[in-house]
This record gives sequence, structure tokens and C-alpha cells, in this order.
Amino acid sequence: MPRIGIMQGRLAPPTHGRIQCFPRGQWQDEFAYAEAAGLDLIEWIYDLHGAGANPIETDAGVRSMLAVSRTHGVSVLSLCADYYMERPFTTADEGGVQELERHLLWLLTRCERAGIERIVLPFVDASRIQNDLQRERVTRILDRALPFAEASGIELHLETSLPPADFVALLRKIDSPWVKVNYDSGNSSSLGYDPAREFAAYGDRVGSIHIKDRVRGGGTVPLGLGDADFARLFQAICRSGYAGDYILQVARPQAGDEVPWARQNKSFLCEWLKAAQSAPYEVCC
Repeated sequence: MPRIGIMQGRLAPPTHGRIQCFPRGQWQDEFAYAEAAGLDLIEWIYDLHGAGANPIETDAGVRSMLAVSRTHGVSVLSLCADYYMERPFTTADEGGVQELERHLLWLLTRCERAGIERIVLPFVDASRIQNDLQRERVTRILDRALPFAEASGIELHLETSLPPADFVALLRKIDSPWVKVNYDSGNSSSLGYDPAREFAAYGDRVGSIHIKDRVRGGGTVPLGLGDADFARLFQAICRSGYAGDYILQVARPQAGDEVPWARQNKSFLCEWLKAAQSAPYEVCC
């Protein structure tokens, strides 16, 4: 069974009604909650809300992260850089782009200190890639960041809202083993994409997977209640040979029910994984 984790902040009540942000006052508690839920990983968040309080920013903070991680046997191997959704590369002016590039190089050094293996760069919603000029800009930014990522041993995983053909075109321009796809089942279902076609197009480049469910054209809902076609998705994952991690980024429960909700969602994921693995050879493998 692969490693299963959860997005940071999902194991504690939401902060100021936010569905996702760095939990400034509760990040240490979440390791115990993750252990209680039977999870292997927490995907760290770096965003504007947590800037100045996020322990990844300092060596002392990183030591605290690593200590509590060891205590509870819950690893931090990935970071979701929501900072770049709030300050998008795609719409910044030239001076802003240069500042954001310096920030990304700084974040790579901090992730290296923390033993983080991949950074998820979100190009969705306010930071989505909308035209050729933005696509070229993203390509240039990644090309310049790649030597630093490789030196740090950290992969850059792209989460985009691009249709499969456009995403493949972008990946071909950045043909590096250090740039991979972060596949988000909820985003794809919201956009009406077919997971079989997505994995046929770029399944060999998928390096990490976010599991959630969304209504087509709408928001996040509990797993199984939206338009994500999990049967088709897990058949496609199995065919692709993907052997990486899964991060739960699911709809929130009633405040206080986070740990049992995480257990329930882990069970949902495990059932689909087992079903795909036990399907006939010609179907899933």
C-alpha cells in the first residue's frame, strides 16, 4: 500500500473560515492527529497567511518540525506553495516576477533544510495559465529554477487547470525529470476532464496525487458525492504504473470531527486502490 497523507490544516478546525491555510497556532498538534488517523504524511503549506509564523522559515523552526515528525512517525516530504496562488507568477509585472523567482529559490533552500522532496506549484484559479504569453513566462521561470531544484534534490510538481494536450505541450518545453505533474482529482472533475485521457497524455510524468472530489463547475464535496470518476481514475493510475504518494485534500467535516473524517477518507481511498489492483490484468495493469 502506498503512503497516504493529508494536506496541512485539514486535521484541525478551520482558521477564520478558510478551507485551506497554514494553521499558525496548531501545526504541532496535527502530527498527533495524523498519527491517530493512521496517516503517513502531512503535506506542508506555505502561504501568505502563515508567512512570519511558519517554522520552515527558520532553522530552529525546521528542527521543531523534524522533532515532532519523528515523535509521531508522520513525515513531511512535500510542500504546497499556495503563496504563489496569492502572488501569481502569471500576472505579476516584471519586477514582481523577479521578486517571486528569488522567493522560490529561497523556498527551495528552506525545503532542502527540512528534508522535503517536492514542491507543488499551483497554477490554478487566480494563478492559472490563460494564454501563450503566460505559458512562455512559466517556462522561463521554471527553466531558471531548475538548476537550483536539482542541486537541492527537490522536484517541482505542477498543478494546473490546463487541458491534457496543453499540459503536455508545456511539459515538452520543460523536459526535465525534476519537473513533474501534480494530479488533482477534484480539479479535474470540476473542469470535466476525463482521467483516462489525462493519464494517457502525461501519466508517465505524474509525480504526486491530490485526492478530492468536486462538482463539475463547482466546489469541493465529500468523496463520492461529486463528479470525480474514481473507478476510471484508479484504473488509469494503475495502468500508468504510478507508485507515489496520495494526499487527501478533501472537503471539511463539522469542526471537531477531523480525525475520524480523515480515517473515513483514508478508507475510501484504500478501497479504490485495492479494487484497481485486483482488477483483471488487461483492465488496470
